[in-house]
Amino acid sequence: MPATDPYLVRLAPEVHAYVQPDGGWCLNNAGFVSDGETTLLIDTAATERRALLLREAILTTGVPLPRIVVNTHHHGDHTYGNGLFVPEATVLGHDACREEQSAAGHELGLAWPGKDFGAIRITLPTVTYRDRLTLHVGGTEARVIHPGVAHTRGDSVVHLPERGIVFTGDLVFQGGTPFIAAGSLRGSLRALDLLRSLDASVVVPGHGPVTDPSAFDATEEYLRYVTDLALEGHTKGLTPLETARTADPGRFAALRESERLVGNLHRAYAELDGLPEGSPLDPVTVFTDIAALNGGAVPACHA
Repeated sequence: MPATDPYLVRLAPEVHAYVQPDGGWCLNNAGFVSDGETTLLIDTAATERRALLLREAILTTGVPLPRIVVNTHHHGDHTYGNGLFVPEATVLGHDACREEQSAAGHELGLAWPGKDFGAIRITLPTVTYRDRLTLHVGGTEARVIHPGVAHTRGDSVVHLPERGIVFTGDLVFQGGTPFIAAGSLRGSLRALDLLRSLDASVVVPGHGPVTDPSAFDATEEYLRYVTDLALEGHTKGLTPLETARTADPGRFAALRESERLVGNLHRAYAELDGLPEGSPLDPVTVFTDIAALNGGAVPACHA
């Protein structure tokens, strides 16, 4: 099978991760928990075609399609496929996830107008929560936890405490560059402390292969690097793009999507300027700088 084909990883008898290589822009992970009668799905996919492949993958395991879909945050690669699972499924997310998804609309289509996303109907969570809630899938407990403002304002992680598994959403990009432009640098560091406190041994990131808690340390190292770069550049009066262009990537040179650095610096600068965590940034400015750092081209949508 080509390396680009999605694949399932059975993490426990009732738990699967759905991984979409290479985990680059718009190629997210999903997952599901099922006791054979009730299925909980964690995230969907960016395009109609890929959401249909996810449906098929669920059915190949012999379990029913989901009754509940949890969105880990509002970005379209994790939510655009929601409409292919309703009305049979109820979509659940954080209060701010619903707000952000409603405001974002078809933003991926605006960023990548040449991409065929298919018949995507923006489908918002109809059940929302503020801090945390617990779902039960047969005998499996799934704790849905809001880590605070981190990757976005409306993040959720899904923790299966009895199985030692956590679905992090985009708090973790395994093998890829973290992206915090829509959230908070400080909040992302706090979220990593929360993830560590869950004591999970299996980590399903928002993008990239299934991993382990070492991913938390690797993510923190990168965010500390951004913190130091931002402070230095901000003090010198450099723009985020100027700072990014002169930065030495060092040990982070191997990470995919390195152009995200300038978006992360925009967020770090905003916090140095005293703006509240999660304050909106101008998306045109951020993505124009990302394209500039990417050699003048918008990064390719891989979905």
